[in-house]
Amino acid sequence: MSNEIRLAFEHPAARADATAPDGPLDRISLRDHVVEVEIGAFQAERGTTQRVCFNVVVEVRPVTEPLDDDVDRILSYDRVTEAIGAELAEERLNLLETLAERIAERILAEPQAVRCFVRIEKLDRGPGALGVEIVRSMQDVATKPVALQADARPRPHVVFLSNRAIMSPNLGHWLDQLQNRTEPVILCVGAADATQPDARHRMAQRRIALLEIEQNAWVLAGRDDRCVVIGTRTELDWAMKNGQISVWAPSKIVLDAIDGPTTEPGDAVALAAWFADHIEASDLLLIGATPPEDGANVPVLVQDMAQSGL
Repeated sequence: MSNEIRLAFEHPAARADATAPDGPLDRISLRDHVVEVEIGAFQAERGTTQRVCFNVVVEVRPVTEPLDDDVDRILSYDRVTEAIGAELAEERLNLLETLAERIAERILAEPQAVRCFVRIEKLDRGPGALGVEIVRSMQDVATKPVALQADARPRPHVVFLSNRAIMSPNLGHWLDQLQNRTEPVILCVGAADATQPDARHRMAQRRIALLEIEQNAWVLAGRDDRCVVIGTRTELDWAMKNGQISVWAPSKIVLDAIDGPTTEPGDAVALAAWFADHIEASDLLLIGATPPEDGANVPVLVQDMAQSGL
């Protein structure tokens, strides 16, 4: 068997190696990702699902600054699986070629992506795997009349819980109602009712205040297993797309923000209002708290502790 024929049946990672452009490129890969889906042009493929296997390799620009072990600074594997899931959920398709093209375009909309290899195989249509493989570059996407835009993020419902609300026996009832909403839910809290250490330095004091909020976020998570503490935008996007109730741990997002909050973290309601605006929330609900003095850029709703519903 010639090298060319052998290479044609290798994993896309080998194809990427053999056709690498000048200069080193990093790669991330997804291997043997199997999904059951309805797809195909034949009548026998309608009304039933079949196993489809995805192998994807994405060449990315090397990171030129320290990673600091920070998931927000790389192209996450989740973006690859989400691209597959989003296109499968978009509409029923007849052709694997169409699906591969759309997945590649969606991945190449990510700023780090340079080139994408997509192999898709049907596993149940015969004694072997039947499939297609394509390779696309960011130049291919750029030359299209209308480039595919990155996923529109959902507009979450942000809820601020006072310390009284966190400890309330009604907490589970409120979470039940929030879980029934159609939009994602993100919970915000302030610091616990305790004396804050005095660092005698503004930036150090700011970090202490943010960490105290995060400690209280873990207190809330300990009160109900549905509440998951989240600190990065990557995790937050995944949680919103997967129906998880998140509790915002603010340090990373606040400290990384170019247009950070003008108020100090000690004003937890104002911080929650900034966060709601920052992530383009649909609204901000305050349970057991009053609206911020300077207002907010999103609609603010107030829930009195004595009320039984949301």
